[in-house]
Amino acid sequence: MADSSNLFQNAQPFGVAPGDESHHEEEGDGLGDLHHLQAAVNINRRTSVSAESIKPNKVTTKTIIPKSDQQKAFLQESLKKNFLFKNLQTEQYDDVLNAMNKIKVTKGKWVIEEGDDGDYFYVVDSGEFSAYIRVPATSNDFDNDVTPPASCPKEFKLKNVLDYTKGGSFGELALMYNAPRAASILAKSDSELWSVDRLTFRSILLNHTYNKRNLYDNFLSEVDLLKSLHPSERSKIADALESRSYSPNEVVISQGDTGDAFYFVEQGEADIIKNGEKVGSYKKGDYFGELALLNSAPRAATVKASENQSTAENQLKVVALDAPAFTRLLGPVRDIMARHAETY
Repeated sequence: MADSSNLFQNAQPFGVAPGDESHHEEEGDGLGDLHHLQAAVNINRRTSVSAESIKPNKVTTKTIIPKSDQQKAFLQESLKKNFLFKNLQTEQYDDVLNAMNKIKVTKGKWVIEEGDDGDYFYVVDSGEFSAYIRVPATSNDFDNDVTPPASCPKEFKLKNVLDYTKGGSFGELALMYNAPRAASILAKSDSELWSVDRLTFRSILLNHTYNKRNLYDNFLSEVDLLKSLHPSERSKIADALESRSYSPNEVVISQGDTGDAFYFVEQGEADIIKNGEKVGSYKKGDYFGELALLNSAPRAATVKASENQSTAENQLKVVALDAPAFTRLLGPVRDIMARHAETY
């Protein structure tokens, strides 16, 4: 099984999106003061991730903490703002949301202290919080209105770099690797937080990856196109697949569009439409969308979910492989697809 730590290799601190360089230039965002701390985190990243071994399916019971519809909607909106949650699948996202616990914090409490081991990620439900980093007491670049926590060495003072209010989040580094906290977080008022711990978060991701691979390994082994591949090659494809569902008559791809993905039918039936007329259909195990990717040409036909599905859910289910993964992972069977395409 693939090392789950790969999921966390490109993380950025304090909600900065991967590849986003704009934060270097924004005046007053305080992130410039935190960049030197990321280097220290990077040094220990591989060791700290690999040191925590979580066996797939070791944690089988899902944690579900009851929440109102309003609370769920709030958390969903808040988590969308954090880069760490943007690429989670729906079920993973829901499992993390269900596992989040609400806690009360009194004014003046240090929720996080710089240098401590981090175990939790937080979303602000109410109240105000401020993030501080240590600076030399001789620098004169610190805040006089805050008393450092007892853990702060006397030769340091604190400088405010970020503030958080309702919907803000912090502590995501703790979910990715067992590294010291990069800053201290102080409650500026009586507040409430939603929290989730690293073990729960990583167990959710790892179990979903493990279950997804098992599910798609079995499915892909029955696809004629892929039977010539080694099991390890099919496993790599399984890891890259994205599941999608379509209601009757809903369009999957449109004739003339640019191709950006390749599809296998996992469940249900799909109609092939050319110039407004049905010319064929797809069923479980069939694939489509390869022509546009093989030939760098527009889609040759429209494919939509059949009006009458044979499945209990009355849905067409496909698994998609994006264009880069198609090129990277399906090299061994490209010739087979090209020969098959000549029969269209």
